[in-house]
Amino acid sequence: MAEPDAPAPLARRLRIHGKVQGVYFRQSTVQVARAAGVAGWVRNRADGTVEALAVGAPEAVQALIDWAHRGPAAARVDRVQVCDEPLPQPLPQGFEQAATA
Repeated sequence: MAEPDAPAPLARRLRIHGKVQGVYFRQSTVQVARAAGVAGWVRNRADGTVEALAVGAPEAVQALIDWAHRGPAAARVDRVQVCDEPLPQPLPQGFEQAATA
């Protein structure tokens, strides 16, 4: 059960553009999200972008978004689109890599 003073979770969908495939972006996203306590998933897109769904406390989700603007060392992030997303039901447990879409 959530703590009474804990902020309500929110969900954001990210689309990361640039040199973001083949540079350990998805694996790094999983590590960063798990460390921040963010649930959801990350996947490659057929158009060369990386997409992620981040669900969690606002500060934790924002930390992942901030990191996505940099990415891992080998990445070149040109742009990050962030969209509000309804909370998925049921809420995801953990953060995983998903299949390419």
